[in-house]
Amino acid sequence: MSNEEKIKLKIDNRDIQKKAEDKELEYSEEEKKNAALINLLEDAEKSRERAIEEKRKTEAIISNFTDGLLFFDNQGYLKIFNPQAEIFFEVKAIEVLEKKTFFLKSISSLKVLIDFLETKQERIFREEIEINENLILEISSLPILGKEGKRAGILLILHDVTREKQVQKMKTEFVSIAAHQLRTPLSAIKWTLKMLLDGDLGPLNKEQIEFVNKNYISNERMISLINDLLNVTRIEEGRYLYSKQLIDFYDLIHETVNTFEEEFKKKKIKISFQKAEEKIPLIKVDVEKMQLAVHNLIDNAIRYTSSEGKIIISLKLIDQNIEFSIQDTGIGIPKNQEEKIFTKFFRGINIMKIDTEGTGLGLFITKNIIEAHDGKIWFESEENKGTTFYFTLPC
Repeated sequence: MSNEEKIKLKIDNRDIQKKAEDKELEYSEEEKKNAALINLLEDAEKSRERAIEEKRKTEAIISNFTDGLLFFDNQGYLKIFNPQAEIFFEVKAIEVLEKKTFFLKSISSLKVLIDFLETKQERIFREEIEINENLILEISSLPILGKEGKRAGILLILHDVTREKQVQKMKTEFVSIAAHQLRTPLSAIKWTLKMLLDGDLGPLNKEQIEFVNKNYISNERMISLINDLLNVTRIEEGRYLYSKQLIDFYDLIHETVNTFEEEFKKKKIKISFQKAEEKIPLIKVDVEKMQLAVHNLIDNAIRYTSSEGKIIISLKLIDQNIEFSIQDTGIGIPKNQEEKIFTKFFRGINIMKIDTEGTGLGLFITKNIIEAHDGKIWFESEENKGTTFYFTLPC
């Protein structure tokens, strides 16, 4: 073999070897791609399994939730109807899922709920509705957000409050019956004591008059408490306002203020009544109840204002609303107790130190009277400096 042939063979072997190495490298890259793909598929499978597991957990929570759950999407289709909801409405989920609200109204057990939802425009609410005579539900709404924070639908949580309402009704009925039964003998005692004080049953000496008078005052307090309890029961039963009539609100306030003339003189309290500059239109109210509301506010102002203090009552017309305010220079309301001021039987700690005889029902009754007239009531207060109560009534 010539030298030229040997050189050519070496070159060919070198090329073959290079091609073999290139092919080996090519196979190695392919294998790497395959391995990466396999890993990706394994990760995707694990993610899918985790998603399935989370879905099962969510479904288990929904299925075993003690409250009813309903979810409507943005198109009004019912997407979730859990077992507790099936019990509440006596209908199977398969019959209502993927149905729109107009179809659900045709199901008698759901009609009250759907009618109620159609009246609600706000996204968040919490209200009670009576589905039937044996079922009262507290309904809470919760908007559900989807991608990019956009609203995906609304979740309704239905809590059964039937038992609580029945117990509350029984308590109210008991208080009403007890109050009615107590009022009759207390009235008889009142008039007997009054006859003794007036000398209709013979003259009394000074000590006897003082003793009978103390009993008369105590009896009056009991009657006042009974009347407050009856007012509360009527409020809770929803039968508080009886008849409304057009009146001059200024006259109503003026007459009520005049009933406290003796109390103002006794405590040497300066009373100022600022009438609105503009003409106040006649307003339609339940006169007896509105007098009671104003009476309670004035009574509180006198009770918790020290001797030689000052009370300012004003009446204004603001945006077709009558605004009443009563400002005192009394002991004020502690900041940490302000949120409880309109609740039943609540009395501030500082108030009880100077007056132990109140019932804690006056402001609760007043608030309900104002709100029953579609009005609003609120206050501003600073401890040891005084309080101003406001309420507005639409003209």
